[in-house]
Amino acid sequence: MKLSSIQRFWISFILTIPMIIQMLAMPFHWMMPGYNWIAFVTTTLVMLIAALPYWTSGWMAFKNHHANMNTLVAIGTGIAYFYSIFAMATGREVYFESADFIAVFVLLGDTMEERMHNNASNALKKLLDLQVKEADVLRDGKFVQVPLSQVKKGDIIRVKPGQKIPVDGVVTKGTTTVNESMVTGESMPVRKKVGDTVIGSTINGDGAIEFKATKVGNETVLAQIVEMVKKAQTSHAPIQNLTDRISGIFVPAVLIIAIITFVVWFVFLGASAVNAMLFAVAVIVIACPCALGLATPTALMVGTSRAAKMGVLIKDGQALEEINAVKTIAFDKTGTITVGKPVVTDVVGDQTQTLQVAGSLESSSEHPLAKAVAEKSEEDQVKLLPVTDFKAVEGQGVTAKVDGQKAFVGSLKLAEDTQIPQEFKEQASKLQNEAKTVVYVGLGNKVIGLIAIQDTPKKSSATAIAQLKARGLRTVMITGDNEQVAKAIAKQVGIDDVIAGVMPNQKSAVIESLQKDGQKVAFVGDGINDAPALTTADVGIAMGSGTDIAIESGSIVLVHNDLRGVVRALSISQKTFNRIKLNLFWALIYNVIGIPIAAGVFVGFGLTLSPEIAALAMAFSSVSVVTSSLLLNWTKIEDAGD
Repeated sequence: MKLSSIQRFWISFILTIPMIIQMLAMPFHWMMPGYNWIAFVTTTLVMLIAALPYWTSGWMAFKNHHANMNTLVAIGTGIAYFYSIFAMATGREVYFESADFIAVFVLLGDTMEERMHNNASNALKKLLDLQVKEADVLRDGKFVQVPLSQVKKGDIIRVKPGQKIPVDGVVTKGTTTVNESMVTGESMPVRKKVGDTVIGSTINGDGAIEFKATKVGNETVLAQIVEMVKKAQTSHAPIQNLTDRISGIFVPAVLIIAIITFVVWFVFLGASAVNAMLFAVAVIVIACPCALGLATPTALMVGTSRAAKMGVLIKDGQALEEINAVKTIAFDKTGTITVGKPVVTDVVGDQTQTLQVAGSLESSSEHPLAKAVAEKSEEDQVKLLPVTDFKAVEGQGVTAKVDGQKAFVGSLKLAEDTQIPQEFKEQASKLQNEAKTVVYVGLGNKVIGLIAIQDTPKKSSATAIAQLKARGLRTVMITGDNEQVAKAIAKQVGIDDVIAGVMPNQKSAVIESLQKDGQKVAFVGDGINDAPALTTADVGIAMGSGTDIAIESGSIVLVHNDLRGVVRALSISQKTFNRIKLNLFWALIYNVIGIPIAAGVFVGFGLTLSPEIAALAMAFSSVSVVTSSLLLNWTKIEDAGD
């Protein structure tokens, strides 16, 4: 059975406990009975469980004339381990703990990183789970349920109210409204009639329809989105680890210094082979990359933990590095910048009477616009009136009788046979220019008021975008909505540029066009249609209230569904990445100071560094790196609300 990295770490850590106990007891001059044999057995097991993969990787790198961090791990653990066996056999001081600690510390770092990179496959699975499993298909003159895989182009499919539409097609019978927000991101239901197209996996509203399948299998919009997510996820080049970049120079330098140390002491200074080897081993041990291996993952662990407490989930180190170079932040509109549902923004006329009539008629309707009116009436504590002769007028609104008078709520077409005051006409035009949906409210033979409805920006959106612009970032809105609505929202929140009318399968292409000049782009979204763009962008930021697939595709998730989280994410990422660089400095400064001492350069001044002390210095460098990372918990994080 193959062990996971976390299992390998815990087994290795448990095997290391006897050596930890012995190290803690050393200052008190206590020696564990049979310590050398205990250390030999436990370290041998740790080498097989924890170090063997590094030895394999180091050997492969050597065969390819390359050196990486694993080369140092392999050489450090190998020399400390095999020298200790030699020392044990000849009655000298052993250094099993050095080999043991190197393997365990570096494996801990790898385990931390591995846990941050296991979310890619879940995104595709959740996309595929959105598909319905069966469809009502017309076969031999009657509708029968068949598996989705058996649906063919040209099949006539029936969809009842509330059901998911199985595949893409064109309506052949009936009218309805369809909630396409899961694909287009647009919160307003779309009216569908004969000849209109429908998209697979969207939700049918209040009418039963029949449609002709035009795209099935891999041709559907959802299948294309799945393919784009897959392509985007695999097209990202893995982040080149900073420690590997350093190791590319550091490893050969350490090896050369160790060899030179042995040769100089053995050949030119007349030291014995064992003493010369001790100097070389001290160089290797103090240069071993425990601290180097912990520099990145410990900072990531503390930084991401701090971020999570502030409602920002940072999933991987790649996003952490990339976001520091981001110059453009693109946003989806619905549910990201805006609330994601229609609300009443304006009431023209006598507010109480208008809401009383409209609320009375709309109180039993499930239409999103009706719900917005009903919620506003309830919010204003308007007393509703009894309604009779209620009738829904398809695509126009509703009519009824209130206190014996004819009343209606609906579109201009429904109100065209009634008297509309000139003031209301002017107000309606003004509101429509602000990209708001205007509902006419009539009583008797006269329009008594107007209600404007719109998906409004979140209260925090303008503040957050202003803060991002203050950081020198360009802001862009990408939406499937029409240009008038998009520009109206953009103006309210201060967005720099608007790209409207973008189809779901085009969003990732827009992100790619923004990246063409070499600039790093972050994208913030919440819908299924945003998944390809989230993975195509250099950094994908998903709203926590969005769909599971958006959250899986984003490398950063804003739990609080607040755009100020983007500012927090930028600040936390910047501080964490800077801490990683500081950690690398601390990890290397010990080598810069310690290697010459370990090599015996200052032996004439009585300053030497045995392998045992070198191992202690190496351990202390790891402690300093961990401490440095922990200090992230007290670092001030910029917030758009500050």
